[in-house]
Order: sequence, then C-alpha cells, then structure tokens
Amino acid sequence: MKPIERRKYLDELISLRNNGMIKIITGMRRCGKSYLLFELFVAYLEQSGIAPDHIIKVDLEDYKNRSMRNPDNLYAYVESRMTDNEMYYILLDEIQMLSHFEDVLNGFLRIRNTDIYVTGSNAKFLSKDIITEFRGRGFVVKMYPLSFREYMSAYPGSTQAGFNEYMLYGGLPQISSYQTEEQKVRFLKALFDETYLKDIKDRYDIRKDDDLEELINMMASGIGSLTNPNKLANTFKSEKKSPISYDTIKDYIDYLCDSFLIEKATRYDIKGKRYVNSPYKYYFMDLGLRNARINFRQSERTHLMENLIYNELRIRGFNVDVGIVPSVQKDERGKQYRSNLEVDFICNLGSKRYYIQSAYRMESDEKRRQERASLLKVDDSFKKIIVTGEEGPLTRDEAGITTISVYDFLLKDNSLEL
Repeated sequence: MKPIERRKYLDELISLRNNGMIKIITGMRRCGKSYLLFELFVAYLEQSGIAPDHIIKVDLEDYKNRSMRNPDNLYAYVESRMTDNEMYYILLDEIQMLSHFEDVLNGFLRIRNTDIYVTGSNAKFLSKDIITEFRGRGFVVKMYPLSFREYMSAYPGSTQAGFNEYMLYGGLPQISSYQTEEQKVRFLKALFDETYLKDIKDRYDIRKDDDLEELINMMASGIGSLTNPNKLANTFKSEKKSPISYDTIKDYIDYLCDSFLIEKATRYDIKGKRYVNSPYKYYFMDLGLRNARINFRQSERTHLMENLIYNELRIRGFNVDVGIVPSVQKDERGKQYRSNLEVDFICNLGSKRYYIQSAYRMESDEKRRQERASLLKVDDSFKKIIVTGEEGPLTRDEAGITTISVYDFLLKDNSLEL
C-alpha cells in the first residue's frame, strides 16, 4: 500500500498554527501521531517556507534521546537551537515520557517566538496535567487509526476485499506494510502484548495481572454488549472464582480507556432527556487489536460492524451515546408491559443530531420491522438512519427513515446528509 495522507488531521494542525496554544495530539500508540507530526506537518512547514533549523524535533520515546527526558536537558537543548527572533516550531513526541513536562511547556509558552506541538498516548496523564495546567492554552487533536476511507485510498483490491480485511485486521497504519496473514496476526498480537499491555502494567505498577488479562478478554468478547464493573465483578466471582473487587475492575477499565484501547458509550433516555449511568457499552478503537486479543476466534460481523460504525462516527467528531426509548408492548396473552427499545447510536455535533441503527442483514420483513421499531418511537425531527451490511441503493421510507449500505456510509464523507 502507498503512503496514506492523513489530511483531516494535517488540515487541523495547519488551522491551529501560530495560535499561541499548545497543540496536543492524542491517540492510541501506533495510530500515526509521530508520522503526522514529524513527516506530514514538517513537510508542510518546509513547503511553506520555514527553514529546517527553525523546526526543533525531539522524539522522547527514542532511546538515543533518553537524556532529553530530563526537563533541564530538554529546555537547554531547545534554547541552544533558538538563535534569532524568527518563529521556531517545537515538536515533541510522546510528551508523557518527559518528567515535569508541564513546567517545561509552560516555559516554552512564555517565549514569544515559539509554536508548540506535542503528542501523547495516555488520556488521563495528559488531561490531568496538560488541560488543567494550561487552562485554555492547550488544544487537543484526537487521532484515530485509519478510517475506512483512508484505508481504501491506498488499498489495491476491491472495496469488498478491503472491507473484509479492515474488519479483521483493523486500521493501524503499520498493518499495511505486512503482506501475509501470518505477518499481520503476529504484528497485532505482539503489539497488544508488548506495547499496549506492557505500558498499562508498567504505568500503573500492576504485578498480579491475571485478572487484568481476563478482563480484557471478556471485554473483547462482549463488544457492543451492555455491562458495568459490578456485573463484571459478579462474573469473576461466579465463573472465574476470583475475589476481584468492583473498584479494581473500574480502575482497570479506566486504564484501558486512558490508553485509548477502548471507549465507553453511555446510555441516553431519549424521551426523558437524561443520561442513564449504568450499564454502558464499550467499543475497541481498533478492531484488529480486538480480534488479535481473542486469537481471531470471534468474527461475528454483526458486532464488528456496530463497533466499526461507532469508530467512524467518533472519527468524524461526533459525541456518541446509546439511545433508549420507552415502549408499551403486548405479550402473547395481550397483556401490556413496558420495555425499553434501543437506538444503537445517538450522535451529536453542534446543532446536528442523527439516530443510527446498525443492521448487518435485513433479510426479512420481520427483521426490518425490528430495526425500525426504536426509530419510529423517536418523535423528533432529527434524521434517522439504518446502516446495513448489504450492498444496495440508498432508500427512504414513508416514515422518513433512510437505509444506506455500510460502504456508502463509510466512503462518502457526506453520507449522513444523503
């Protein structure tokens, strides 16, 4: 596959240039943050006339730069590079590896002719220390693995073949450099164990890690299912004979979220206009890592497509919740009962809102009725959409519900407006 231009993120960095704020590029490890900053953005700066000696780059993860993890050494190095009053662009990769980095960045902010960009791979670490510390002087650019549209911009095969591989191996950019199935599997499994998992264990000093690993397996097997720490703790006690506590499970889930491995979707009562705190749904930010974790055993496309749609909505900048809408129904004896119907996703961005159902197959009228039922109970005027795994033209029924194929949804940047 040819190099992929991460245009969305590059354009955002360009729009933030010289705005007096620290630009903080966050996201999971190996999703392309370093490539964006050190390759794409540097190329843009040089093409726009910035001299190479006015671009100061430090990769703090690189062993040869280990002395730069000392704040005094890094500050002295940057100062030594600044020899005139022209603008200098300071680019620091994996900022969380620099001790007392907030003090260093505060120092750089006080220098008039600096424009500062940093990357980081831990949400809690960065949000606690950067966003709070700089109070409106830090701007976060959250980066995700490749979208399907980015993936297909360089994929040599058919859309269907690309979709199948994307669902199986995910969108981490490095996956494209491996040619065989065995190489891709080995890369993803090693990356999960030796980078993501090791980082969590080291960062939070987890010594007895059996429960953490089992929790990850349970969450990988249950993507898109409603759960919470209490339910998981009960499962550990009944099935695993483990006394792990609610608090420990909650901490472990927070660690996975902070490392950008998973994201939490909260339920929202559409009629009551309020959030329902528990249970939640969790989605993996990269399907390849999720599949590698469970040895590619569970490839149920219904849940994988739901996860994929969630990720696409987040890439597009939407806040995404799981919707519930009350419904009165009748049982076989004609007796009424109340239940909650689920809308897979409520996505909001500014004044925009969409209700979206993920339906891999709608092979019968009964299945179609099931997918439409919750959307029909939503009585506002925002657009309601069913995304199906089947190829076919976009349709709109008498109730105004749009049905669109997952391919059109993913590949057309205005697909929600069609």
